[in-house]
Order: sequence, then structure tokens, then C-alpha cells
Amino acid sequence: MDLKTNLGKLKLRNPIILASGILGLSGSQLKRAAEYGFGGLTTKSYTVEGRRGYDTPIIAYVKCGLLNAVGLENPGYKDLAKVKGYLRDIKIPIIVSIAGSKVDDFITIASYVNEVGFDAIELNLSCPHIKSMGLSIGDNPNYVYKIVKNVSSISSIPIYVKIGLHRDLFATVSKSLDGGAEGITAINTIKALTIDIYAKRPVLSNIYGGLSGPAIHPIAVRVIYDIYKEYKVPIIGVGGVFSWEDAVEFLLAGASAVGIGSVIAYKGLNVVKEILDGIKNYMIDEGFRKINELIGYAIK
Repeated sequence: MDLKTNLGKLKLRNPIILASGILGLSGSQLKRAAEYGFGGLTTKSYTVEGRRGYDTPIIAYVKCGLLNAVGLENPGYKDLAKVKGYLRDIKIPIIVSIAGSKVDDFITIASYVNEVGFDAIELNLSCPHIKSMGLSIGDNPNYVYKIVKNVSSISSIPIYVKIGLHRDLFATVSKSLDGGAEGITAINTIKALTIDIYAKRPVLSNIYGGLSGPAIHPIAVRVIYDIYKEYKVPIIGVGGVFSWEDAVEFLLAGASAVGIGSVIAYKGLNVVKEILDGIKNYMIDEGFRKINELIGYAIK
């Protein structure tokens, strides 16, 4: 079975990508993850200045997945040189996730990412629990265009825009592509809240967090399907992938690659092999020889 797939100019040996923020806290973690068979890796989101993040508790297990509000904790973008040093011998694409509150933030970090020599950039315009970042700026399609246009004008590597449940989804996607994005990552976590009924207050210190896991998977399938049907662009599908069946569903809906995250907290990194083996067996059983034959099949 040929598992190779392309995200525009970015070529992957298989469609399974480590999603942003999961084991991407250091170069050593990413290097360890690379040993488990991923087709590509995405770092956590980096900002211009280092961020301490929110006070604990920052993660809560809920019946349908995980709720997190880490607060985009990171040491600042210049730490990426050290991360790259750890990954010098890694032969799979490394995508750097970046976040900011203004255009200049994105330009500064993107310039450095290009200089250090990573393979692609993912613009985090969808984090649901950070004021003046993520979803709060991604909900303005014209500002999205301005960010993407400025970053693409100085970048020699592909740019993907990570979207969430925006007020006008198609406008956000359209402006991203008009600005020069190679493709779309869909979706981010969804703003949610859980309450400890005995403490009688929200569990997370930030009150609100981002919901990931099985609960958001059908929503992500819908978004991927709608984007692919309308635009036929490269899509990294993310959201509640807990099995090979979930990954295949994303591919059939139009994703060219599949990001996994929360499932690693439950099953560990061996889940990568489990998902890839499941995809291979599905392809044999259903008569597919190449991953590309699956992409968007549910729409054709």
C-alpha cells in the first residue's frame, strides 16, 4: 500500500501527523515522537515573548474527551533554534505552529522559522481560550487575510492556517487562501467548560478551556467535508481521532493528512502504528492502492 501523501508542496511518507501542543513541548519530545512512525510533526504554538501559561489545573478529563487551558505556554520563538538542533537528523517534515496578537508578531516568528530551516508554518488563528490571540483574531476574516498575506510574502516554506468554529467559516478559509495559504488545518479545540459539583466551581483555573477528543470528531468531519467540497485544497484534519476508522473518515471527507493528539494521552505513542496498520488493512479490504485514492472519496 502506498501511504505517501502531499500537502501541496509538503510531502509526507504517511498521512499521520502529530498535532500541535501534544508532546511538542521540547525538541527531545519531538525527537522521541518521530521514532513512532509519524509522517510529520507539529510543534506547540510559539509566541514572540515566552508565556508562563495558566495556573493549574490546566487539564480536565470529561466524559467525552479532554478539556485544556494551558495558555500557550512556551519559552518564546528563539528557542526554536535549540529545537531544530534536536531534530537535525529527523527525516520527516516539521511544522512550526505560531501565534500572536498582531501582524508583526507573526512576521517576526515566521521569518525566524524560515531562517532556522523548518519545513512549514501553521498559523494558530483558532485557540479558543486566549484573549487577543487565536479565535479572537481568526474571527475577523479581513485581519486573517492581512496576517496570511504578510507572512506568505516573507516565507519560502508552505503556510497552513489552523481554523476553528469561526463565525463565518467560509470567509475565514477564503481569506486564508487568498492571502497565500497552502492549505488549512481543521479544526482546533472548541471552547467549553466543566464544573466540579462538589467544589461548586469551574475545574480549570482559566474557567474556560478547549474541548478535544471524540465529542468534536463529527464536527471536524463536517468542517473538513465542507471545506474540501468548496475549495479542493490540502487539509490537515484534526479533532477526536481515536482509531483508524476515525482517520479514514477524515481522509474520505477530504483531508490529505490526519493530526492526532488527545488519543496519545489514552493509548500512548504506539497508537500511530495501530492507526497506520488499520488504514493499510482497510485499503486492502476496500481495493485502494494509494492514499490519494481515498482523499475526498465521500464527495466524488
